[in-house]
Amino acid sequence: MAKATARHILVESEEICLELKREIEQGADFGDVAKEHSSCPSGRSGGDLGEFGPGMMVPEFDKVVFSAPVNTVQGPVKTQFGYHLLEVTSRSE
Repeated sequence: MAKATARHILVESEEICLELKREIEQGADFGDVAKEHSSCPSGRSGGDLGEFGPGMMVPEFDKVVFSAPVNTVQGPVKTQFGYHLLEVTSRSE
């Protein structure tokens, strides 16, 4: 079964999400941005979500995590929790 590791940043608006994505694309460290801005408890650990398989996260997450290029920031991804930036850090089939 496929497995992936990923990290994310959760914020309340698409605007904030896009602003943080620009910061990361301009060289800011994803983990540092997560620690400072993410409203998810995972923010304390740089947004790290650990390893998981398909169906363990909300469908919007799964779609990105199991199709997007590894080590590329994706988003904003809207879920019932808010807006996320996602970065798949590894994936195995």
